[in-house]
Amino acid sequence: QVQRVESGGGLVQPGGSLRLACESAREVSGILVMAWYRQAAGKQRDLVAEIDRTSTTNYAASVKGRFTISKDGLENTVYLQMNNLKPEDTAVYYCKLEGRTPFGAPYVDWGQGTQVTVSS
Repeated sequence: QVQRVESGGGLVQPGGSLRLACESAREVSGILVMAWYRQAAGKQRDLVAEIDRTSTTNYAASVKGRFTISKDGLENTVYLQMNNLKPEDTAVYYCKLEGRTPFGAPYVDWGQGTQVTVSS
């Protein structure tokens, strides 16, 4: 079983910052895209940010300029730095990995989710 560990969620006041982390045990060479999604209560799960194996990034319009996605030097951990948080950022945040196993089989892995609550 592949382990994906998410951390960094919590309660923060508007204007505050949080950093989420998601570590994977997948073979690094097979990881194609690492991404963060979020799902607010009663809404669908939406893409927040993604980074591919060339480190090209893509952001949702609502977080551009406030959130930064990055990965560590070993490239098996993806981070989401969230600054200037707003109440509308409140959601469960999930990491997602897409790639291929050493045998060429495609996979899509989801993290267990971490709650982010922005409230005064």
